[in-house]
Amino acid sequence: MKKLFIFLLFTFHFSLFTYSQPKLVVGIVVDQMRYDYLEKYWNKFGNDGFKKLVNEGFNCKNTNYNYVPTFTGPGHASIFTGATPSVHGIVSNQWFNRETRKPVYCVYDMYVSGAGASSESAKMSPQNLLAPTVGEELKKENSTSKVIGIALKDRAAILPAGHNPTAAYWYEDGNFISSTYYMKELPKWVSDFNKKELARNYLSQSWSTILPIEKYTESDADDCDCEQPFKGKEKTIFPYDLQVLMKDNGGMALIRSTPFGNSLTKDFAIETIYDENLGKGKETDFLSVSFSSTDYIGHQFGPQSVELEDCYIRLDKDLAELLKFIDESVGKNNVLVFLTADHGAGESVPCLKKKNIPSGVIDEKTVADSVKKFLFRVYNDSLLTGVSDFDIYLDREKINKKNLSVSNVAYKTAQYLSKMDGIADALTASTLEQENNFFTDGSRKDSIRVKVRAGFYSDRCGDVIFVLKPNWLEGYHKGTSHGTPYIYDTHVPLLWWGYDVKPGNSSEPIIITQIAPTVSKFLKISSPAGCQAKPIQSLTK
Repeated sequence: MKKLFIFLLFTFHFSLFTYSQPKLVVGIVVDQMRYDYLEKYWNKFGNDGFKKLVNEGFNCKNTNYNYVPTFTGPGHASIFTGATPSVHGIVSNQWFNRETRKPVYCVYDMYVSGAGASSESAKMSPQNLLAPTVGEELKKENSTSKVIGIALKDRAAILPAGHNPTAAYWYEDGNFISSTYYMKELPKWVSDFNKKELARNYLSQSWSTILPIEKYTESDADDCDCEQPFKGKEKTIFPYDLQVLMKDNGGMALIRSTPFGNSLTKDFAIETIYDENLGKGKETDFLSVSFSSTDYIGHQFGPQSVELEDCYIRLDKDLAELLKFIDESVGKNNVLVFLTADHGAGESVPCLKKKNIPSGVIDEKTVADSVKKFLFRVYNDSLLTGVSDFDIYLDREKINKKNLSVSNVAYKTAQYLSKMDGIADALTASTLEQENNFFTDGSRKDSIRVKVRAGFYSDRCGDVIFVLKPNWLEGYHKGTSHGTPYIYDTHVPLLWWGYDVKPGNSSEPIIITQIAPTVSKFLKISSPAGCQAKPIQSLTK
């Protein structure tokens, strides 16, 4: 009996040692996925994709972004660093460089070149990311851990992987590529994957609805003037002959705007796990997978479109295939999977107007022209460098030469902007740098202004930042966009599945920056250095 007891005790301790942390973490980001899509399309999903994550995992039902603007670059950076743009510095997908007076793309790096491609779009790296990711912390603890990021979008692959990953891969012209920041040339398995020409195979078919079109009851009519048609096709109606559309819609880039872009990403994710032997080593590995086609289709057709519904039904099948492979390859109990989104999306403005809901579109050029005229009237000169998204960049050099105060010019510009149609608020950089301005009555914080402050990094943001009114979009007269502090842009899914995740759900308020420290807690490592949030207690207690 004593020997049996010792054997059982040894077995128990050995099992604890063996499974003290997951062998693989897979962070899935669905680009532009609002939380309500999970419920909206629920009856169209199978049992092995989204439903598997919800039914077998843990659903954080009240997860929101805690800053603006809500874009792809800042979203992916915030998920994996646990910080807001005020710390990690990715304030938007692009911003103005005051010294060069040129726009800066969030992952552009002029000092690297392509691996697997020679074009300018291959010159990418995480050099502009100012905070470490959870993957970096993992590699700091375990140097043999593999950390890999993949996506169709370069920024969605690069920012989650961080500064010292094993690799980051993104899509260009039919292939997955990388840059010399990570490697001199593509691994043989990536080259072999590209030789299969799966992207071309996907684009050789027609995009028809996967279900009979009358089944798409969650969407508006297929022929809808709220949507932006493909070039060369007058109406937004199924089917879409992709081979014909390739000519006028970017060639192989067209796959981004079809559900098959997600399928290609799934194929590459499975190949990555297999060829890199992820989850098979002594230390934990980390894979980030971002499904980008939902964003392209959402922008073009909007949240009420049959196209978007069909995309999510197909994504559910891709997700099921990926989860099945992960389970068979690594085992559910050895993998920690989380799924979230980098932002949500507003409704299409033409659709809102049909319902008599106050809404509108504001364009960067309209804002820039209006501000220029205002500055000419007041100062008899154009003191504007440019407008980028919701940031107004003043010409500080010219303002100083005129012996004017930048803060005073910014203040008057903000006052003018706040009266423009569609703008709810405008804040100066100097206001944002004074924390006491974010209290409305000395004790209660103004949530929208706090979100603006959390998205503000002075070296990269403008002299004035403005916020749109609810249901107003920037630049999209058809389809949709995002970037605001309202719930349709901030409320996203957050699902956990696998290693040590007890089935359940919670409606407690969760902020997006809690994901990285929660993963760190599961991995028993330190949270990333810039992390501003605590782990989700209902998952890790």
